[in-house]
Amino acid sequence: MDERMRFVLERERGLCTMTELCEIYGIARETGYYWLRRYQQGGLEALQDLNRAPERHPNQTPEEIEAAVLELRRAHMRWGPRKLKRVLEREAAQTSWPAASTIGAMLAREGLVMARKRRRRAPPYTQPFASADAPNQVWCADFKGWFQTQDGHRVDPLTISDAHSRYLLRCQHVAKTNGEHVQAVFEAAFREYGLPQAMRTDNGAPFASRAVAGLSRLAVWWMKLGIVPERITAGHPEQNGRHERMHRTMKQETASPPEANPRAQQRAFHRFRREYNEQRPHEALGMQTPSAVYTPSPRAYPARVREPEYDSSLQVRRVRRRGGFSWKGQEVFLSETLIGEPIGLLPADDRIYTVHFAAFPIARFDSHRRTILPLRAVCCHARAGEGEASPSPAPHPLEATDPKVSGMCPV
Repeated sequence: MDERMRFVLERERGLCTMTELCEIYGIARETGYYWLRRYQQGGLEALQDLNRAPERHPNQTPEEIEAAVLELRRAHMRWGPRKLKRVLEREAAQTSWPAASTIGAMLAREGLVMARKRRRRAPPYTQPFASADAPNQVWCADFKGWFQTQDGHRVDPLTISDAHSRYLLRCQHVAKTNGEHVQAVFEAAFREYGLPQAMRTDNGAPFASRAVAGLSRLAVWWMKLGIVPERITAGHPEQNGRHERMHRTMKQETASPPEANPRAQQRAFHRFRREYNEQRPHEALGMQTPSAVYTPSPRAYPARVREPEYDSSLQVRRVRRRGGFSWKGQEVFLSETLIGEPIGLLPADDRIYTVHFAAFPIARFDSHRRTILPLRAVCCHARAGEGEASPSPAPHPLEATDPKVSGMCPV
C-alpha cells in the first residue's frame, strides 16, 4: 500500500515520465497505468487490495429457491428437510430443488432448527418377530389415536387383530387407557377366541414401561398366560404395518367425521368391525374375507391364571412389596411390576445369574455387586484377588445374535 501511494503521488508531481517511474519501482507500464487509474477514480482508498473471493459460488443455491424453502419452513416449523423437499417437488416438479442435506444446512444457518427433546424409551426386545403363518400365532394391538366426538367427548379406541388373517378381534372405546381397563378388554377377547402365541404392540403404556425388560403389569399377565409380548422398535410403526394399515381404513370409515357421542361412535366401530371381517375382501388373503380365514385358538383361556413354576435348576425368589428379592440376607431391587410374583435365577457361572419370569429371561443378576443388569449387557468383571477379567457369560438361547434383526421382545 505504501509503495502504491508513493508511486501515484510522484507521478502526480510530474518529475519523471511514466517509463522512468516504472523502471524505478520495477513494475510494468501496464501495472503503473492500472494503479494510476484506480487512484484517479477512487483516491488513496482505491489502492487497497480488493476481495478476490467470487461473488457467487457456482454451486450456490439460487436466492429464489432458498426463499421458497425458508417460507415453507416458517409456515410449518415441525416439518423436516425431507418433508419440505417432498412438498416443494410436488408443488413445482419442474424446479430443481436442493438435496435434503442442503435444505437442513439452510435451516440451521437461518436459526430455524428446533432442538428435539430426547425421550426416555422402554428398551426394545431383541428377538426376530414371530412368524404369522397361521391364525393366533401373533395378535397385534394398539390404540388408534384419540379424537373427539361431535359433543366434545374424547374417544380412545383399542384395537386387537390377528396378524395372519387380519381378523379384527376388538375395536372398542375404553374409558381409561390404563392397565386395568385394557386388561378387561383383552380378557373378554381371550375368553371368546382363546390365547395367541405372541402379542405385538408398541412401546407405550400400558403395553410397556421403563421397568426391567420394559415390563408392564399387562405384559406380566400375558407372560403368565404363556403369551410372548413382542414390542416393535420405537419410531418404526411399519413393524406393525398390517395393524397400522387397518387403522387408516378404520379412521376413514368411522372417524371422518366422528359420530355425535361416544355411544354412537362405538356403534360405528361395531358396524365397521362386522363389515371389515365379514364383507370386505382383502387382497392379501386372495380376496377372501378375514372371517373366512380366521379360526379360534385351541388354547383356551384358563379358569384361573396360575403362578409360574420353575424346575430344580433355578433358585426361586419372590419379589417383595417394594420390588426387590432377598439374596443372602440383602434385598436386591428388581421391578415393582413383579411385586408378589416368583422369579427364577439360573446360574451362568459362579457370579452371574439369568433372571427368569415364567418361561422368559428378563435380566441378569450380578450376585457379587447385588445389581440387576440388562440381558445384553457386557458382564466382564474382575475376580476377587485376581487381576484378569472373567469373560462374559454365554448369551441366553432366547437372545438374538444377529445385529440385523428388528428390535422386539422375547422378554
